[in-house]
Amino acid sequence: MDREQDEMQFLGFFGILKESSKIIYSWRKIFSQITFTLILPLSFIFLIHIELSDLIFNKIHHNKSQISETQSGTPRYEKLSDMITSEWITFWLFKMVYFTFLLIFSLLSTSAVVYTIACIYTAKEVTFKKVISVVPKVWKRLMLTFLCTFAAFFAYNLITLVVIILCKITIEENGKISGNIIVLVIIAIFYLIGFVYLTLVWQLASVVTVLEDCYGVKAMKKSKELIKGKTVLSIAIFFMLHVSFILIRVLFKKVVVNGWKLGSVDRTAYAILCFLMLSGLYLFGLVLQTVLYFVCKSYHHENIDKSALADQLEAYRGQYVPLTAKEVQMEQYQV
Repeated sequence: MDREQDEMQFLGFFGILKESSKIIYSWRKIFSQITFTLILPLSFIFLIHIELSDLIFNKIHHNKSQISETQSGTPRYEKLSDMITSEWITFWLFKMVYFTFLLIFSLLSTSAVVYTIACIYTAKEVTFKKVISVVPKVWKRLMLTFLCTFAAFFAYNLITLVVIILCKITIEENGKISGNIIVLVIIAIFYLIGFVYLTLVWQLASVVTVLEDCYGVKAMKKSKELIKGKTVLSIAIFFMLHVSFILIRVLFKKVVVNGWKLGSVDRTAYAILCFLMLSGLYLFGLVLQTVLYFVCKSYHHENIDKSALADQLEAYRGQYVPLTAKEVQMEQYQV
């Protein structure tokens, strides 16, 4: 990161992509180590989850088809019923294990990448050993921020569900089906906008949690303030990353999970390709989030004191003692 702080605010969509690519290339050794240790397992967990979920769900679907053709009360019916119950239990237990490991490796990867870029920014010596020693301490703060974000998403979804139910009841009483559809479409549009915004706040709050002396709700509030003025840019990056993610997922589902017409060699080759592309996308996305943080800070004319930030990064290596906001940064500078 060779740019001065006041220059970062002028980076647009392609400028951030270029800056992120330059950071990864210039420090490819340590990012490769982080990828092999944390991001590759994260990608593997996600892809194997798709494969195994499909396998279990197909078994459930097959047994449901069998039980629908079996007379109730017979030994075969009871056996199939027990199998379906057991498979559903297996399915949801697998989902719980999957989400647990996905969350752990996702937060660890975020901690490692953001901490590494912060060290690069402050010109501190950064080694893989140092990063790994720091990650568990940063991870605890990120978990608290995630829990607050999860609560926000839960409340948001609950409120949306209540609104949908109330609207549906009101419209059905009037007997206007066309009006029902229009209202649901409008609600869906507003829900998507809110969901994207909450996701942007969460992603930037993760970076704030690592680089500043706040976490949880305070990090979310800080993230919300930083996004102002760069909302369109943040949304563009969000859609670029998520469209790429969806395309990789669809490709894996189509040619690996359901690609029975392809040979095992071709399916294995596609699986490896999806695995590598997803790993690269995870890394690139985390770097993009961190660069976007510095762009937003620069846009709001918040000067980050490199020496104070370096002290905070160093504090992670010992017992963490949060610095005050004044110590970490963030004095207004005149342009």
